[in-house]
Amino acid sequence: MMQDLDEFTVTDAALAQMEATASPRLKQIMDAAVRHLHAFARDVDLTPEEWLQGIQFLTAVGQACTPIRQEFILLSDVLGLSAVVNALHDRKARELGSQSSLLGPFYREGAPALPLGAQIVHNPTAPEIVLYGTVTDNAGTPVPNALIQVWQTSERGLYDLQEGHGDVMDMRGNFRTGADGKFHFRTVRPLGYSIPMDGPVGALVHRQNRHGMRPSHIHCLISANGYRELVTALYFADDPNIGSDTVFGVSQSLVVQAADDPASPLPGLQAVRYDFRLAHAAPGETGRVGADPSKLAKAAE
Repeated sequence: MMQDLDEFTVTDAALAQMEATASPRLKQIMDAAVRHLHAFARDVDLTPEEWLQGIQFLTAVGQACTPIRQEFILLSDVLGLSAVVNALHDRKARELGSQSSLLGPFYREGAPALPLGAQIVHNPTAPEIVLYGTVTDNAGTPVPNALIQVWQTSERGLYDLQEGHGDVMDMRGNFRTGADGKFHFRTVRPLGYSIPMDGPVGALVHRQNRHGMRPSHIHCLISANGYRELVTALYFADDPNIGSDTVFGVSQSLVVQAADDPASPLPGLQAVRYDFRLAHAAPGETGRVGADPSKLAKAAE
């Protein structure tokens, strides 16, 4: 029977039309999305003009996406949603290893495989530092042949994608731990940087009077057979924005500092030592927070 709908009864009508959704998980997610979206509109008394502005904003976010730029990941990051999803993902683990952090929108698959001790920056113009340590399980047993993918900005605060390197990957490298679980590589101190402010997400951050800065950090993605993939980053303690990361990625356990270190495998260079702990994976456990922007672009074609 047809009925007149108001701002409350339309929610039940929308849920009723989706009742036959075949996938239980899709039904659960969409039911919750509809309930929360309708409640949001009622809570703020959303006007048609404001809703059209919201649609225009989301359209602009989509139009800003390219094979090397994922504006929707950036939007998720600055709203703290990526951090929430990351925390929910960690909470489901059978055990926790090192603290995770955000993958971010600048991860790229297929970085060059490099020998231990190699420099990941092609033409460094700042003093070299060394990052070293051991990958273990939670009991302290070394994990041999673990894959460590690292990427960062240059000493100028830009990723290779932003510096216009095209298909040439820079400030990135893939390393394998030795039989003793140890690793080390050379790099330069990355510069803290502003998120891209030339798009719709940047305009939103600007209107919110936020600085839009990320503290200096080095991304790490570590994986090994039988272990939960670790997506994390190491943040430099003396960065002025260490306490106000615009994408909420910093945790105290991930804060480091470069210093003179006689135990470093490369004496004479300032060093950062960090030992990563991998958690054992649950059966069938997969997934990560974020993706290579170029892969997302191809999937959408």
